[in-house]
This record gives sequence, structure tokens and C-alpha cells, in this order.
Amino acid sequence: MFLPSPFDYWRASLEAGQILVESQMVIGLRLAGFAGCWPIGQGEAGRMIGEKLTAGVLAGQAAMRAGLAGGSPAEIALAAMQPVRRRTRANARRLSQRAGAA
Repeated sequence: MFLPSPFDYWRASLEAGQILVESQMVIGLRLAGFAGCWPIGQGEAGRMIGEKLTAGVLAGQAAMRAGLAGGSPAEIALAAMQPVRRRTRANARRLSQRAGAA
């Protein structure tokens, strides 16, 4: 029987923290953009809804694949976080670059 140690979840915790920080940054930039204080694209409102659906489906698929492959709970959590992290990282980079260019 596999007995997980706290260190098995260390990477998953760090990844969740990164998602938290980046998503708060994206939320702040988008809110500032909707208020007219920060330059954002025309379709940003629609984009933020559509990407959540896509990331959620991809996260579920990744978790299912990792679970069916016999992954540990930490590996399953990491697999599920990867699509979400990819979106938050890309959004934070895109929104902050757009603001710096304007």
C-alpha cells in the first residue's frame, strides 16, 4: 500500500499557489480594463468565460487520464492543474504586456 508523505503534495501546493497569484493578477487587470483604467481587448469578457469552460474540460480529461494510468493523488492533482495553469500564465503575460505597450 502506498502511504503518501507531505512532500508528495509539495509540488501540487506550489502549482496551486502559482495559479492563485496569476489568477488574481488577471482578475485585477480585467477589472481595471472593464473600468477603463487599463487597455484590454474588445472580446475580453467573452474570452474569460469561454476559456474557463475549455480549461475545466481539459483539466477533467487530464485528471481522468492520470487516474486511469495509476497516478498518485498528487499526480492526478498536478495533471488537472496543468491546463488551468497554462491559461492563467498566458493571460497574465498577455494582459500585462498589452498594458506595458499602451
